[in-house]
Amino acid sequence: MSNRLPPLVFLLLAGLLPACEKQDVGLAGPPPEVVVATVAKQDVEIYSEWVGTTTGYVNAQIYPKIEGYLVKQAYHDGSLVQEGDLLFEIDPRQFQATLDEAAGQLARARATLVKNQMDVGRYEPLAAEGAVSQQELDNAIQARAASTAQVDSARAAVEQARLNLQWTQVKSPITGVAAIASAQVGDLVSPPTLLTSVSQLDPIKVTFPISEIDYLRFAKRVRELEATGQPSQTAGLELILANGERYPEPGRLRVAGLAVTTTTGTIDVQGEFPNPQNLLRPGQFAKVRAVTDRIPGALVIPQRAVRDLQGLSQVAVVGAEDKVTFKNVTLGPATGSDYVITAGLAAGERVVVEGLQKIRDGVVVKPVPPPARAAAAAAASSPTAAGK
Repeated sequence: MSNRLPPLVFLLLAGLLPACEKQDVGLAGPPPEVVVATVAKQDVEIYSEWVGTTTGYVNAQIYPKIEGYLVKQAYHDGSLVQEGDLLFEIDPRQFQATLDEAAGQLARARATLVKNQMDVGRYEPLAAEGAVSQQELDNAIQARAASTAQVDSARAAVEQARLNLQWTQVKSPITGVAAIASAQVGDLVSPPTLLTSVSQLDPIKVTFPISEIDYLRFAKRVRELEATGQPSQTAGLELILANGERYPEPGRLRVAGLAVTTTTGTIDVQGEFPNPQNLLRPGQFAKVRAVTDRIPGALVIPQRAVRDLQGLSQVAVVGAEDKVTFKNVTLGPATGSDYVITAGLAAGERVVVEGLQKIRDGVVVKPVPPPARAAAAAAASSPTAAGK
């Protein structure tokens, strides 16, 4: 049997080939659409973050100076009190009685002193004339000295009794927010008894440990600002609350600790934040962030443009003919949602930020700008915008 195909079959096969080629071309489809961003060159501020706690600017624990029964609480728990405001009152009756008794003792001592002074005044000329003995004059002088000492002692007892009576009025030594009372009316209190606490909350302090490296960076930043004539407070602090919200009031560095803790390699730092509404309270969680470095003319790309491949950082670069080339890059510090690139890219290059899973090295793509940028460009070119 012959292996040659009949002419009719050959013609049919020849006609199918172009159809197959057209079908393959159709399956290739258009180039994949990817979102690209341009490598930007800009001055970048590098932030560092630390975790700490809030504490009152001034904290006063209120203890009584005397022993007695509480008869009154004069403030509302958690309220704002002024310096000198009455917080508690201790039963004053026994202290008033002690003061009255001390005042009577002082009056008797003064009367005795007056008599002894008169005796000395009378005996001195008589002793000079020999009418009384020198012994009698000496006794009168000694009695006068003893009476003088008794008056001083009685006067001190009166002053102590007066202080004790004053201390039945327990007053706030500072202006601040008073805590919930630890003692109740009717309790027998004494000097070891904690009555309440008062904290000055405006401004409020935030204490947080930072590493030695961060401390050196921050100190360098402060020196740079002072060298340019700017106040060091310009190197401000930001506070992030426990719910993730940013506290609206900027803070400033208040003081750094004396020494670095050798076990942790950190140093305690205190920041200060205005707190006019008393929103911040002592003991709150606080995340503090501040600019610790500034990089002029840094190359910046979105973090989502970077993929990690076996320990290497890669980005997909779209060339002039919209062809993709994967490049290894060296990452610098993060700033917000971006990365600083220290090597591997040049300003103006386009990198893929969305659609990385659809492309491979060498493929041709259809680049589009990020949605926000595209919307802004469309708005700028619209007839309404043009007519304004």
